[in-house]
Amino acid sequence: MAERSQYEELARQLSAIGAVKRGLARAMPAECPGGSAAVLSLLAHHGDMRMSRLAELLAVDMSVTSRHVAHVVDRGWVERLPDPDDRRSRMLRLTGAGEEMLDDLGRRTTDMFARTLGDWSAEDVGRLTALLSRLRDSFGDCRSHAVRTSG
Repeated sequence: MAERSQYEELARQLSAIGAVKRGLARAMPAECPGGSAAVLSLLAHHGDMRMSRLAELLAVDMSVTSRHVAHVVDRGWVERLPDPDDRRSRMLRLTGAGEEMLDDLGRRTTDMFARTLGDWSAEDVGRLTALLSRLRDSFGDCRSHAVRTSG
């Protein structure tokens, strides 16, 4: 197990990750802010879904989700379709234009990392990717553990 001081330093480093997020945001087109990019990404990954499911995946309330969805629908990146299981509900679906925007976002992100981390070895990039994935998974485990123990 790591020392307490190592956890404290990890917390400081993760707090400073805002600089990385701001750098990524600067690489994105102004018409596609982070919330919109997240909507496109989730629809591409999970497929058509109701707004309630999207809000759950975004971990934000419905009013925030509605604003993000309105933005992407207005730009033609997502369409609202009748839910075949419940005609009162709507399903959200990524459009061809949304797929193109997502491809552009992916290229921009990849190019930004390639420029910024160009002096890193492939092993270092791989190690960082693996450790970030492991960190994310550990937090997912904590969330599911908390749900199991609180019920």
